[in-house]
Formats: sequence, structure tokens, C-alpha cells
Amino acid sequence: MFDVLIVGGGMVGASLALALQPLNLKLGLIEAVAFGSHSQPAYDDRSVALSYGSSRIYQGMGIGGKLAAQMAAIQQIHVSDRGYFGATRLTAEQAAVPALGYVIESRVLGRVLFEALAKGGAASFEVISPARVYALEQNSDSVQVHFERQTVTDTVQTRLLVIADGAQSPLREQLGIAVKTQDYQQTAIIANVSTDRPVTGVAYERFTRSGPLALLPMTEERYSLVWTHKTAEVAASLELTDAEFLQKLQTSFGYRQGRFIKVGKRSSYPLSLVKSVAEVQGRAVLIGNASHSLHPVAGQGLNLALRDVATLSDLLATPTAIRSDDGVVKLLAAYQAARQPDYASVVAYTDSLVKLFSAEFPALGLLRAGGLVAVDRIAPLRQLLTQQSMGLRFRQSRLARGLALKV
Repeated sequence: MFDVLIVGGGMVGASLALALQPLNLKLGLIEAVAFGSHSQPAYDDRSVALSYGSSRIYQGMGIGGKLAAQMAAIQQIHVSDRGYFGATRLTAEQAAVPALGYVIESRVLGRVLFEALAKGGAASFEVISPARVYALEQNSDSVQVHFERQTVTDTVQTRLLVIADGAQSPLREQLGIAVKTQDYQQTAIIANVSTDRPVTGVAYERFTRSGPLALLPMTEERYSLVWTHKTAEVAASLELTDAEFLQKLQTSFGYRQGRFIKVGKRSSYPLSLVKSVAEVQGRAVLIGNASHSLHPVAGQGLNLALRDVATLSDLLATPTAIRSDDGVVKLLAAYQAARQPDYASVVAYTDSLVKLFSAEFPALGLLRAGGLVAVDRIAPLRQLLTQQSMGLRFRQSRLARGLALKV
């Protein structure tokens, strides 16, 4: 029997597996895709933004050094509203941190996680992949997990089941956990772009008529573009030639970073808020997108998920707890209670930004402009926003303080 079984080996599930490796636990991971597979490097590799708090979580896991050389630091965040005066600037210097965050290619982060898990070589860690879970049965002392691998079905048992299988989680549905969903009627276009000016560590969040436009500094003189469109208008932008797309981007963003000169492959995905009404059902717990899928404004999604990982890992650092009769129930109750303030804050923050800056009323635009100026000039407001952006608003677990877990 496993002590902890993780379903989903993406960045969140793999991060949890790595965090738990130092503990005295029998650990399993089931992943639908061949675990550790990755594509060749390319200009178009998608990126993720790690907050400063998330970088400390990976430091606590022991891979901070390996990631550092492959990440681009965010030294400043520049927030503006197209068509109105005023801007907010958050800086690492003001916050007294090395960087507000970092940008890393998803492929690179995935490879480092996989290599660290493989190198760990813990005898008590088993990967079942590629495999698909098709049914769950909860008992008083365990969860039976039924899966199929290469047309052969099998069953394993675990004291604690962690579900990290994404926003459309079929296992969440099997557990009967409902979700609240809000369709923003927006779609994000994702691409890598380059300008004729050097990348200087400034991340831009510009609110436009159709929605937020984010430029995040990357390695190799690139920016990661996340450009929100009204869904009815996205097809027109995807159909533009590269030159036409860059010109449209230039008009929306302006010339703060010079002239846009190159764009990679464009892709898109619809935007909505999906939040489970609970994280826990019996001996099962949802983490990451299975629990909360957010609008990409302010780059909070993966960072919120990594704080799930850090908190759950902290609670599991006393492994004897989950082996007692009611240990898992108490642990999961503590986990759910600990995560609620962070969830409420981040969901309200991202949802409010989307709604406030998507409304097209001139008077509201002037209020938004005044708000940006106020945050820029009033230190306590600026500090609050900075702490939110860095993932440091609430109580920090050991991993979130950059400390390794020990039994």
C-alpha cells in the first residue's frame, strides 16, 4: 500500500513528488503520458512565471541552483492601462529581494523536475506511466485506485490520494466535488516575441480594450506574450500574417520596449475561472488546476498551485500521522483550512482585475488611472500588491521559506 499516491505527473504533481522524496513515505505517481518525455528546444517553447515565493519553494526542494541558470529574472513589473494616464511600478529593490519573480520555459522546468526525481532514486518511489485511472473506491482506511496500462487493468491502494490531473479533472467529477465556473468570454493568444531593444528584466502588464496584455522577459532576448482577446475577435488575430500581427501588437502595447520584430508560433486557449467547492473528499485531496484554474492575469495560477504543494508537504513531514486511524482525515482538514485564505485572496484579486479593467466606461477608466497612480506612490498599497505578486501574503510553510523538509 502507498502512503501517498499522486495522480497527474505534470508540473504540479511532479513538484509534489519531488518535495515528498526526503520523507519516510511510500510514494507513487500515476501519469497518463510517458513520464519525463519532452520536445526539442525551440523559439516557441511556452513559459511560466514563477513568483519569488515559488523560487524559494524550489530552493527548498534542492533544485533552485539548477533552475537559476535557465531563468530570466523579473526586476520590475510595469502596470498600465491603454488610453489612460498613470502606471504602477513594482521593483525588486523596493521589496529588498533578488527578483520579484522569474520566467522559465515549461519544457526546461519539466526536465529539471524529471531529472531530480530520477536522480533521487528513492526505493520507496514508484512511477506508473503511461497509465489512466478509470475508477476510485474509498474505504475507511484506504483508497483503491483502478487504472489501465497498455490495455491491462490493475488496482493499487493508498492511504492518501492526491489528485493533480488538471482543470478538467475526471477524478474530481468521480468524487462528486462540484465546481463554480465563470466564463470570461475571453481567449488568450500565446506566443514568444522579440523587440529591437535588449531584454532588461521588466515585465509588463498592460490592460487593453479586449483584456490584459502581458510581456514577460525570457532568456535569449525573447519575451513571452500572453495577449487576452475577446473570444469573438481572436480568430482575426490568429489569421494575420506575422507582420500584421506584430503591427497590431505594437498598436495595443506601444513602444515602451521598442519595435516588435519577431513572433513565434501562435496558440490560444479560452479563459475562465474554475474553482472547486471543496478540496477534500474522504482520503482524497485536489491540488493545482484540479482545485483552481484562474485567468492568467498577474500570473498567479502555477504559483498558487506550488503553495498547495508546499503546504501539503509540510503537513506530511510527520509521516506517522497519516498511518494512524484518523491521521489522514485530520491532516486533510488542516490542509483545507490552511489554504482557504490564499484561495480567497487570489481568486478575488485575479477576478477583480479582469472585471475592473475590461469594463469600457470612461469614468471607470479615470478611476483606474487614479488607482494605478495611488499604488505607485503610496508605499503601503505598493507593498501589499508586491507581497501578493510574490506569493508572500500569508503564513509561509518550510518549503516556502526555502527550507528543506526532513522527517
